[in-house]
Amino acid sequence: QVQLVESGGGLVQAGGSLRLSCAASGRTFSSYAMAWFRQAPGKVREFVSTITRTGRTTYGDSVKGRFTISRDNVKNTVYLQMNSLKPEDTAAYYCAADLVGGLAENDYAYWGQGTQVTVSS
Repeated sequence: QVQLVESGGGLVQAGGSLRLSCAASGRTFSSYAMAWFRQAPGKVREFVSTITRTGRTTYGDSVKGRFTISRDNVKNTVYLQMNSLKPEDTAAYYCAADLVGGLAENDYAYWGQGTQVTVSS
């Protein structure tokens, strides 16, 4: 069982930056693939980024070149550095974990409660 707690969301102007954090419980964090998804009001949950156990990263097309995912296996934390933010990045951001992982929502067994990111124009 893994419990995930996101933090770092907030209100930022377009062009600004935010760093999201997701703290995971448990002693086997390094065994899990970790991911970030987001969901804007009235829209389906969208894949943002994932990082495997070995550190391989993948990004959604809409965030490539602007967002960076990383993990700290000592602190049991995954991060999402978001730069050059746009109003269309406004959404609730969710952290997810799974022993296998992937690019789809259904690939992840464990989810955090979400943190809101709002980008003003």
